Amino acid sequence: MQRIFSGIQPSGIPQLGNYLGAIRNWVNLQADHECVFCLVDMHAITVWQDPAKLRSQTLTQAAILLASGIDAEKHILFNQSAVSAHARLAWIFNCVTRLGWLNRMTQFKDKAGKDRENHSSGLYVYPNLMAADILAYKATRVPVGEDQKQHLELTNDIAQKFNHDYGLEFFPTVEALIPPAAARVMSLRDGTKKMSKSDPSAQSRIEMTDDADTIALKIRRAKTDTDVLPADEAGLEGRPEAKNLVTIYAALADTSIADVLSQHEGQGFGPFKQALTDVVVNTIAPIAQETTRLMQDENHLVKTLRSGAARAQAIAEPIVSEVEKIVGFVK
Repeated sequence: MQRIFSGIQPSGIPQLGNYLGAIRNWVNLQADHECVFCLVDMHAITVWQDPAKLRSQTLTQAAILLASGIDAEKHILFNQSAVSAHARLAWIFNCVTRLGWLNRMTQFKDKAGKDRENHSSGLYVYPNLMAADILAYKATRVPVGEDQKQHLELTNDIAQKFNHDYGLEFFPTVEALIPPAAARVMSLRDGTKKMSKSDPSAQSRIEMTDDADTIALKIRRAKTDTDVLPADEAGLEGRPEAKNLVTIYAALADTSIADVLSQHEGQGFGPFKQALTDVVVNTIAPIAQETTRLMQDENHLVKTLRSGAARAQAIAEPIVSEVEKIVGFVK
């Protein structure tokens, strides 16, 4: 059984796009993989985080993952900072990775923009920490979106250079697992922008903690146009908000856009939004309710993460200790 590593940042409440793009896929991957799921709080502090809020959001994130179907007994769920192997291996990778490789990382350029001189060095080198996250467990598969493929390619470059520099085949090649039909979920306020948990407007997204009434209100207020739903997908071209709502419906109903349009062709957005609300509520509201229940017992969540960290440490410690011996550290 192949080992999967995947991480998610505990900064902000996960939204519908995170669920459809990552969390739902994680749940499905548990059936035939050994899974290591990580709340990457060390990645989160590459930009400043309020300490109390980061702690709270880490626990909320854990509760959401458990409520969504992550099995923390059969698999491993933990917070990154609790396992020292990540930071230790990341430093070694800082010394393996070439500056030219990091200079080509498009996500740093996107996040830093023109103000790159004022960003933390952690934001610049975090792809090395990402590589350490994966290779500390010798994971062979990582579920990623298209925007993370470049980082996984860098992970393999780092692994190959380490193997070459020290003359052995220590780290494996890591395979990207890209969901075949991951829905691209856009903002409810602007169909040309991705739904984001960092958007200033909570009305732009469905959060995984939203109850049924909140979901209904957000969908009712979602931006649309005045035309009816078309007969086929070609009729959605140039209509980003309409396409977004139909895409969300199809993804949550586990059907195709064509099937959604065949069922709702000719409808205005009044009745379609009601149908969409029912689909979203049926999926998200039970997760939100279970999240609320889990959050009432913080000690249980902390114990779950600590147990996961101990099991993660048991895998990563011998691997990283061996790396430290290979590079010449006295152990």
